[in-house]
Amino acid sequence: MPIVDAQIHLWSQGPPDNKSHRQVAAFTAEEAIALMDEAGVDAAVIHLAPWDPDCHRVAVEAVEKYPGRLAMLGELPLDDPGSKGRLAGLREQPDFLGLRYILIAEPQRQWLRNGDIDWLWAEAEAAGIPITLMATDSMNVIARIAKRHPGLRLTIDHLGGRGGLTPLKDHEAMAHMTELLALAEHPNVAVKATGAPSYSTETYPFPIMQDYVRQIFEAFGPERTFWGTDISKMPCSWRECITMFTEEMPWLGADDQRLVMGDAVCAWWGWDRTS
Repeated sequence: MPIVDAQIHLWSQGPPDNKSHRQVAAFTAEEAIALMDEAGVDAAVIHLAPWDPDCHRVAVEAVEKYPGRLAMLGELPLDDPGSKGRLAGLREQPDFLGLRYILIAEPQRQWLRNGDIDWLWAEAEAAGIPITLMATDSMNVIARIAKRHPGLRLTIDHLGGRGGLTPLKDHEAMAHMTELLALAEHPNVAVKATGAPSYSTETYPFPIMQDYVRQIFEAFGPERTFWGTDISKMPCSWRECITMFTEEMPWLGADDQRLVMGDAVCAWWGWDRTS
């Protein structure tokens, strides 16, 4: 069964200003690949590290060095008028799978809510570019976008939460769950079950978070629920992040495991690892 991590960060200019991540100057592709080999992770998708101004180069070079094992989600500046009209050419970059945006802080949150970035959804839909979002307080807005653009594949970050941007844990960190599960009615919305252990005050196998993963799985199904880690802020090993799903969730059958642990995210983002 291929194991594909839906989210990691690489960086060269640290330490991260997000204190939930490892406070090291760099986390390189070579370090990631070594840890992946040790844990049994076949491939991973790089998300740009917002604290590193050189993160795009780091990601591109990693993908070029490790084709089939690393791919990436990129970013176009939303406040740059020059970004409009550029989406169509993004797929020409090898193993470029889509765009990812954090829309929690201002002014980005307001751009989402007042329509300033509506051009993004239309252009991405036309170009076939998937978009991943962290937008915990704006699920109702995302629902409208999904309905308006049925050909646009949207993915919600970190079980719908704020990832390392919140100190809240356990049930308090999942207070948005009702709004997230309501998005399941839109067939073009998926959820990354990434970083679940980091929301927990418990030890492995993190039973409270398992319950929330199951709620997401039952609402979105195996083809729209993606395992992953955001490994640089996990309180456990990469291997334990895997076995939390493959050994500690008996309700996740073999066929569902294959989808959740890698096949589904590759299909959703269009990553042909054999090409």
